[in-house]
Amino acid sequence: MPLMTGKQALAEMLIAEGVEYIFGNPGTSETPFLDGLQDYPQLKYMQALQEGTAVGMADGYARATGRPAFANIHIAGGLANGISGLYNAFRGGTPLVLTAGNSDTRMLMEEPTLSGDLVQMTSQYTKWSAEIHHASELPMAIRRAFKEAKTPPTGPVFLSFPWDTMDESADMDIIPSAEGYHRTRPDAAALERASALLSGADNPIIVLGDRVAQSGASAELVQVAERLGARVYATSYSEVNFPTSHPLWGGLLNTSNPATRQQFAGADVVLAVGANVFSSFLYVGDRFLEPTTKLIHLDNASWEVEKIYPTEVGILADPKAGLAELAQALEQDMSASSKEAAATRTATWGDQKTKTAEAQRQRAQAKWDNKPMPVERMMHELAQAVPPNTIVADESITSRGAVMGAFDFDEPGSMFSIRGGALGWGMPGSLGVKLANPDRPVLAIVGDGASLYTVQALWTAARFNIPVVYAICNNRAYRVLKVNMDIYLRTMLKDSDRKSEYVGMDFENTLDLAALAGAMGVAGEKIDDPAAIKEAVERAFASGKPALLDISIDGSV
Repeated sequence: MPLMTGKQALAEMLIAEGVEYIFGNPGTSETPFLDGLQDYPQLKYMQALQEGTAVGMADGYARATGRPAFANIHIAGGLANGISGLYNAFRGGTPLVLTAGNSDTRMLMEEPTLSGDLVQMTSQYTKWSAEIHHASELPMAIRRAFKEAKTPPTGPVFLSFPWDTMDESADMDIIPSAEGYHRTRPDAAALERASALLSGADNPIIVLGDRVAQSGASAELVQVAERLGARVYATSYSEVNFPTSHPLWGGLLNTSNPATRQQFAGADVVLAVGANVFSSFLYVGDRFLEPTTKLIHLDNASWEVEKIYPTEVGILADPKAGLAELAQALEQDMSASSKEAAATRTATWGDQKTKTAEAQRQRAQAKWDNKPMPVERMMHELAQAVPPNTIVADESITSRGAVMGAFDFDEPGSMFSIRGGALGWGMPGSLGVKLANPDRPVLAIVGDGASLYTVQALWTAARFNIPVVYAICNNRAYRVLKVNMDIYLRTMLKDSDRKSEYVGMDFENTLDLAALAGAMGVAGEKIDDPAAIKEAVERAFASGKPALLDISIDGSV
């Protein structure tokens, strides 16, 4: 075993793990590691100006590559800035290895400035959190961290590197984590029971979540849905879990709205795949599923199976492998009349989807030329202007319905969005997506309020010439808070008279995002006229540089 310092062992292990980028915001506690990096130019340090930006970039990169990303931020104070991004990674299952320097272990009893229990700070939002005590532990710790991050259900891990562990020397074995074989197959008895229930169902519904995309199971889910003629809804859709142009696609469920219960009315069997059933933000007293509805849940996250709702059949398996076997079982078990009924359901759902889309189009057309422009017009113009093969990175918040209506997301890897709910993913996350896809255009659609949580990402985009085109939905407010205030008053309190003043929710001082972009080295342009969007988008992508379009839209509720 070669003798090397801790900082050398860390760099060598990252290279062995296939790491290309280190997403970081540097601090003094990382001095030894940063010193060592100049001897390893193959490890590219992507400098961020704030810790949340570094974690957001790493999150986007990990999701777009499907491999663990590595981020390094700064001791207790800086780590606190990055925890919102860590929370998103944990809730969404991003394979992320987050690290931070800490004080010299010989000082910890003295409670040094900026230090703290970093493991305790991060443990509730990680799969594994630990601190290195000796340099000799580094190879094992890094190997375990990458293994944990990429083992389904995937998620973030955290390691703390005290100063002295970077300079200590020890004999090191540089061996990366194993590739991992995670296609766990379903239990045969569970599969048989699930197929029997679904084969005899008169009104089956499928509910999916992001672990479908994480396992690469979109095609298998389409096959099962078509076999059953089942309407497909999503509890989360931060990646392409199911093609949105498909006639069986029913859209996103609003799990904070009691009216969502109507979408499950009459369902005799519900198949949930890779989904949290049903996590919500606001309290909803009524359950979405009727007492007679039978729930089947196929997932690789055992914690989520039967967590809230009684479950008839829980199947612990990789979604891709489990759906493939379920499709085969259904082909054998479904009678000719059942297959004919499934085809009829598919046609019926398709007709309903077409009529719904036309009704939405007519509602949008009635306000098409309003000033400020309606968000539907903004998204239509963007969808018509982007180059072929564009990836959308979405943190449009209350504009998301318009995004989903204007764009078809049919190809896995063509869309990524915020998950977890902590605002600030879109600005840096889109940079990570672009680094993972250097040959594809990337359009980031971000709300004006959300953009300011990590607006420093514009500096990083300019510094490294990461050519993301940002389209800012500037409605001059935290509109989502207004929407939720109305839900609180009208739905929760049943108060139809009180008129909210929306305290603290409007941006009374104008936010000039285009000027702010220019100050950070990114070309910015303000747009009020929807007719100007197409040429602006084409100019931005043709420049080969990052650009920001600050688009004024109607923010009324």
